[in-house]
Amino acid sequence: SLPWDDAAHALRARVAFARALEGAERWPDWSDEALAASLDDWLAPHLVGLRKRDEVARLDLAAILREALTWPQRQALDALAPSHLEVPSGARHRVDYADPSAPMLAVRLQELFGLAETPRVGGGRVPVVLHLLSPAHRPVQVTRDLAGFWAASYHDVRKDLRGRYPKHDWPEDPRAAVARRRR
Repeated sequence: SLPWDDAAHALRARVAFARALEGAERWPDWSDEALAASLDDWLAPHLVGLRKRDEVARLDLAAILREALTWPQRQALDALAPSHLEVPSGARHRVDYADPSAPMLAVRLQELFGLAETPRVGGGRVPVVLHLLSPAHRPVQVTRDLAGFWAASYHDVRKDLRGRYPKHDWPEDPRAAVARRRR
């Protein structure tokens, strides 16, 4: 009955990624079981004075969990598991850590023009899984190897997308092209 919103789920997933990468000594266990077992530590202080269910529903669980991290842990989390990555178009896109072994970034293909290598998280150790999207935000390709995609699959994808989206730029060499948010 706790108000687990997207921000709280995202924070828990980022910590789970950091924990999987660096170990249990440095990062807390925020699994459902561990949080249920430690309610007195992290949640009870925030329930003092609350009498109604709708008061509990207004709790900001992401902020409460963030308070449980030390300042150095918060800084390390932002470095290891950033919530967003900036792409060559200048836009910032949310990284999904739901699968700690494969962080995912969904981004329009044209926003990655000019980028030669797959973005990485985890201090540069873990390539993100790119869900490359069409201008209509439909999945076109999934890859962990952007350089390989540009070299091989892009030309087939380009043919298809040029037919469907003729008003958009589809350069021969996407690594040398300028990334765009629109068109």
